[in-house]
Amino acid sequence: MFSKSTYEARRSALREKLDGGVLLFMGNGYVGMNYADNTYRFRQDSTFLYFFGMDQEGLCAVMDLDEGKDIVFGDELSVEYVVWMGAQRSIKDKAADVGVSYTQPKNNLAEYVKKAMNAGRKIHLLPPYRDANKIYLSTLLAAPLDGVSNYVSNDFIDAVIAIRLIKEEAEIAEMEKALTTTRNMHLAAMQNAKPGIREYDLTAQVRAQAIAGGGDLAYPIILTVNGQTLHNHYHGNELQSGQMVLGDFGAETEMHYAGDITRTFPVDARFTDRQKAIYEIVLKAEKDVIAALRPGVKFLDMHLLAARVILEGLQKLGLVKGDIEEAMEQGVYGLFFPHGVGHMIGLDVHDMEDLGENRVGYREGLERSSLFGLRSLRLAKELEVGHVVTVEPGIYFVPELIAQWAAEGRFAAFINYDKVKEYLDFSGIRIEDNCLIEANGARVLGPYIPKEVAEIEEIRSNS
Repeated sequence: MFSKSTYEARRSALREKLDGGVLLFMGNGYVGMNYADNTYRFRQDSTFLYFFGMDQEGLCAVMDLDEGKDIVFGDELSVEYVVWMGAQRSIKDKAADVGVSYTQPKNNLAEYVKKAMNAGRKIHLLPPYRDANKIYLSTLLAAPLDGVSNYVSNDFIDAVIAIRLIKEEAEIAEMEKALTTTRNMHLAAMQNAKPGIREYDLTAQVRAQAIAGGGDLAYPIILTVNGQTLHNHYHGNELQSGQMVLGDFGAETEMHYAGDITRTFPVDARFTDRQKAIYEIVLKAEKDVIAALRPGVKFLDMHLLAARVILEGLQKLGLVKGDIEEAMEQGVYGLFFPHGVGHMIGLDVHDMEDLGENRVGYREGLERSSLFGLRSLRLAKELEVGHVVTVEPGIYFVPELIAQWAAEGRFAAFINYDKVKEYLDFSGIRIEDNCLIEANGARVLGPYIPKEVAEIEEIRSNS
């Protein structure tokens, strides 16, 4: 937990952005895996954590803007709970740690909300994303399930986004901590991979490092020899000589800040010439984007910079042909680079995606593209000091996509399909780092994680 003054300042900043009414913050509860008492790992709502800091299930909170009062609603633990789960500090004491003087039993929230609504006061909600909370809100607001969304407040959403986007020094320190553990996770994968080992064996070692760091995973581990599948969570393949391993994973600290790093390395001690050629294109794209990051730059332009580097590199290898400018305009790069070059990161690995990807990453006058690949860009708007973003270009050879485009003759003037088909067994390469936007550029956060060809080959040779 951060200092009491940190949470007080955050709530004060939120008050200044909104005129009146009651802001309702929904904490999360436990979710059963296969029955009620066998639960998934508890994860508190990130916005609740940001403004109230209490990492406990079953809580809600309100900021009453008209009365200038903050209240946490939750039930103190029964003796029966203590017998099974152990003693905990009271909600009242925990609330005091974050500068909240008022606490009430959770059942009192219904009467509080009803009284406010009867007085004609506005109830502001953030978009609920868990079904249990949607059902609870339906009862609380005496609204049908599909009517709960009528209480979602764009003003509330925009105010939260504006505040959470700019990372405080204490938050940066937490993200550095997450990335220190993330480095250990990636080194574990690089050092222990070998022909004959299963992906799940490596995954277990990666997960162990996350837990050893005092937290857990920021998102499910992607660790696969089939790197052409962007979010591949299958871990059953056996590593074989000639393949590459794509590892996209990161740690979450005890305070729930995320790291998000990708590295790609050969199963063998060295890259093949073909692997190295593609890898160097991706690495150049990543380095060029990081060097270009600064306040005022549109992240959309960073995506296009990466796409241009990729097309130019593939043209030199004979996979792409024709005028690069025209190819860029038509979105030819989508065949090889079908995702965005990065996204915001913080308390969430895709920061505040629950509040609406377009509201976080776009703005009025800057609309999402309909082009394949570019339409998957989560962040397009101008960068500001204090933003933390991922930079993660990649090149992928997806056999099914290549076959479809080739059959359609799509972009035949720009894509040498005969040459591309020689890479159907290549898989994919992605390289990713996390960057803090500063006054004169960007700083890569966390300890250095090897990514140069020679560095990776040295690790692989000694493994």
